[in-house]
Amino acid sequence: MTKADALGPVTTLDLHFQAEGTVAAFLVQTSEGPALVETGPESLYGNLEAAVNAQGFAMTDIRHVFVTHIHLDHAGSAWRLARHGAKVYVHPRGAAHLQEPGKLMESARRIYKDDMDRLWGRMESIPEGQVVALADGQSVQLGNESFQAIHTPGHANHHITYRLGDGLFTGDVGGIRIGDGPTIPPLPPPDIDLEAWADSIQRMRAVKPRYIYATHFGIKRDGATHFDSLEDNLVRIAGWVRERMVTGATEEAMVPPFQAFMHDLLAGYGLPERAIEEYEIADPAFMSVYGLARYWRKKEPGAFPA
Repeated sequence: MTKADALGPVTTLDLHFQAEGTVAAFLVQTSEGPALVETGPESLYGNLEAAVNAQGFAMTDIRHVFVTHIHLDHAGSAWRLARHGAKVYVHPRGAAHLQEPGKLMESARRIYKDDMDRLWGRMESIPEGQVVALADGQSVQLGNESFQAIHTPGHANHHITYRLGDGLFTGDVGGIRIGDGPTIPPLPPPDIDLEAWADSIQRMRAVKPRYIYATHFGIKRDGATHFDSLEDNLVRIAGWVRERMVTGATEEAMVPPFQAFMHDLLAGYGLPERAIEEYEIADPAFMSVYGLARYWRKKEPGAFPA
């Protein structure tokens, strides 16, 4: 395992999803024991366990797990921690899916087909008594540390950002940022809502965080710049898709040019090819085409050729 980045009580755990530095979980040490924010996919549970062990803890030591939302790269291993007795904290709209993940898994399998098991593994139910739905603004006190839930839809309607001291765990609504590259919004179906996302960015900015704990990837120490980049690229990427839809382009036809557009956008920031590949691993471009097309058709019905 690579050396983990740490800041105060928070340590980044690299889960090595196809490459280093693409998917993280965060170990938070409190006076009541360690907590976990995000879990990664179940396919990488062994990597998660090794990373936790490397910090001097066993998985049975973790009694509290906070997930920003229920997508498999963020919450796929939550049920495993629950089997060890952990409580799992989630948005109220995500709670039922953790208790009964059948529909979530069926939806993911339609997208990933034969790659489903390799990429994500399986997801099993969590007993109702171990799933804790957090209201907007609600806090969970664990010894000397307090986790505050801030509802931040836009990427998903069941997304939570967690405030811990001067930092925010921003899941996907805070964007993907590999190394010192730009902040790129992941835009998969079915819940993309650009207006809600813009409001969520303002809610995150209002906290004036000194640190961003980005699931994709790591600890960022320049909150304002991070959100500036996210806002710029959210507008740029969404506009690109809308412009092609106006010409009658289908999602399938848009994918190759969109991949080229994203490559050129990232290259324009001076990123090397390897870093561009890591962005693609963390945020497959085709997903944003389908997510944005769904959003635009819902927002502007009849505006695009059939």
